[in-house]
Amino acid sequence: MSVRVSRLGSGERDTARALFALLAEVFDEPHQPRADQALDELLARQDFWALAASDDTGRLLGGLTAHRLPMTHHTGSALFIYDIAVLPAAQRQGVGLALVSTLRTWAAQQAIADVFVFADNEDAHALDFYRALGGRATAVTMFDFGAD
Repeated sequence: MSVRVSRLGSGERDTARALFALLAEVFDEPHQPRADQALDELLARQDFWALAASDDTGRLLGGLTAHRLPMTHHTGSALFIYDIAVLPAAQRQGVGLALVSTLRTWAAQQAIADVFVFADNEDAHALDFYRALGGRATAVTMFDFGAD
């Protein structure tokens, strides 16, 4: 399968909405589409990355969202992958690899060397995927101060 990865920007509301719905569907999470103006503002931000993976026909297969974070201990930024998901029917066909590889290439072109992602310790599929891509696991404990 041939996979095309693109970074979404202003004017790509429909694809962004479809991508965000796909992420919620794959993770079985609730989803409320953003209003047009809020979506346009998000897609226009240089520190927000939304990558969409599609096949030769243009069908959306998966995608990821990431946030560029300025560093304080050195000049430069790191890129935090917040969400990455591939439709179940398209998993294990190189879609996730294409997404992460493309993200890392584009990040390097902007002098971003550090790319990181959190994975739940119970999510063996995600842990195996990140290890297969050459990721190194780092033991951390994350605290959440959000709503229950």
